[in-house]
Amino acid sequence: MPELPEVEALAGYLRQRAVGRRVDRLEVAAISALKTYDPAPTEVVGRAVVDARRHGKFLDVVFEGDLHLVVHLARAGWLHYREAFPSGTPLRPGKGPIALRVRLDDGSGFDLTEAGTQKKLAAYLVTDLAAVPGVAKLGPDALAADLPTFAERLRSRRGQVKGVLTDQSVLSGVGNAYSDEILHAAKLSPFAITDRLTDGQLATLHAATRQILGDAVERSVGQRAAELKGEKRSGLKVHARTGLPCPVCGDTVREVSFADSSLQYCATCQTGGKPLADRRLSRLVR
Repeated sequence: MPELPEVEALAGYLRQRAVGRRVDRLEVAAISALKTYDPAPTEVVGRAVVDARRHGKFLDVVFEGDLHLVVHLARAGWLHYREAFPSGTPLRPGKGPIALRVRLDDGSGFDLTEAGTQKKLAAYLVTDLAAVPGVAKLGPDALAADLPTFAERLRSRRGQVKGVLTDQSVLSGVGNAYSDEILHAAKLSPFAITDRLTDGQLATLHAATRQILGDAVERSVGQRAAELKGEKRSGLKVHARTGLPCPVCGDTVREVSFADSSLQYCATCQTGGKPLADRRLSRLVR
């Protein structure tokens, strides 16, 4: 799932490549992906791209006249920029992974695609960002929040720190992968309870959040969209590295699996050497 660093990099790439170009056509191939009907997709035709921004994990392509195409890429979505499309043939609805295509007046443009069978990519064409439910509910940006704000937000929601850190209404931008990395850097169990964290632990967690996200943004911004997934993987120390040695201590990276997700951690670095039970309803080590 694209998270704060990758979406920041995608926005930067679009600012570099698409700003100033006018929309030749907006084509919707997956009707379920476009969650709004007013304004109609034809309203964007002829308008120039004036900016690209990020709100948490949402990408916001801004057209003149204050019209926004806001996209949440979900778990399997991505943006592919094309310097030239193979032909001018319109997209056929329901065919292939492409959900939406934006053609620009120089022949370039971008596809929003989604792999797999669970289609959760969401696009909104709006004049008011508050009309996008996910954006309206976003908490403070995880990278921008100062320590008092960060601590207040974490303590406002009692729960396991992994889940609270990825709750977009608490802090926005962190997902499954970077939360694993942040907790590893902070030497905290993913199941530590937020309202039991000391001031020192919260300060360490805040510093780790800024470090992990800041370093990932620095690595990602300036990369082409096609290179970002590989760049993300290259910087991970525990996430998606089950069975491999922890690069900090050498212990084996372990995994806890859930119904539709998993987390990775290092027992030596994060839980005093005690493995976490790999069952959601088990008595968990904290």
